[in-house]
This record gives sequence, structure tokens and C-alpha cells, in this order.
Amino acid sequence: MISKHMTAALIGSALLATAAIAQTPNATMNNNMTAPAATTSSESGYHGSWRSSKMVGLNVYNDTNDKLGSISDLLLDKNGMIKAAVIGVGGFLGVGERLVAVPFDKLKFVDTPAQSASGKGAGTGTTTGSSTSAPATTTTSSNPWFPDHAVFSATKQQLESMPEFKYST
Repeated sequence: MISKHMTAALIGSALLATAAIAQTPNATMNNNMTAPAATTSSESGYHGSWRSSKMVGLNVYNDTNDKLGSISDLLLDKNGMIKAAVIGVGGFLGVGERLVAVPFDKLKFVDTPAQSASGKGAGTGTTTGSSTSAPATTTTSSNPWFPDHAVFSATKQQLESMPEFKYST
């Protein structure tokens, strides 16, 4: 019985080894093939563009530095332009959260984190688009691939009173 298992294992090993040897490239192929030139982010035309994967989960504050929620999704039109951001409002750790869609052009994105005068929330620093309230002290440098947070001019009650966003099936 053991000899049958040993024979099967030996044959299996031989078959696997043969396949592995067959897949090793020739030395002549390696000499003729060159690796593509590495490009840095400054050489690509996308330096300073924001990553959508980093936008989802971004905290959203209002003009008085009260946290409203976080971006749950981005809605694009057929041409790939972002039309709306879906913001999760309320709830705790995603439980009881209510989704609302707001026009993307109504959000202001802040590149640097800041503390408000009272020490709460994210405050405002360098923004894209129109300015918000006076800048506060920044704590770290900005990241070129995503903003620190978004600002939406509404109270939490106004956002919660907006129509709930539902994904259609």
C-alpha cells in the first residue's frame, strides 16, 4: 500500500518538475528583451490627480467644522465625469447610516488637515474651489494623490432632511 503511494508521489513530482523546467526562459530571450523605462509621477501627465479609491471614505465637514459624515461612493455619468458624491450621514460604524447624494461641484476639498480654534474637527486649510472660513494651523503636509477632507455648506440636520439615496437594482 505504501509503495503505491510512494510511486504516485514520485510520478507526480516528476511531472511537476518537467513542467517547471519547460517554463524556464532561454538566456537568449532575456538578452533581447528590455524592460520598459520607469516613469516617475512627475513625468506622467497625472501628477496632482486624485485617486478615487482614496476619495471614498473621506470625511465631510461643514463650514463650522462639524463632521457631517463620509463619502461612501462617487456617481459618474457615461462620459466618466463625477456628478455626485454619496455621503453616509448619522449612524455608528456604518450601522443606521443614511445615504444622501450631493452634487460633486458643491463639495470643497481641503488639502491640508487643520484644527479649529476650539480644537475639534478638521477645520479648513488650503482649499480647491471657493474659499471657506479662515485657515487654521496645519498639522501635516498635503498629499498630492488625495485631499485631507471635504467641506459641504450645510448642517447635519439639513443633510439628514435631504432625500435618501437608494441604489437601483
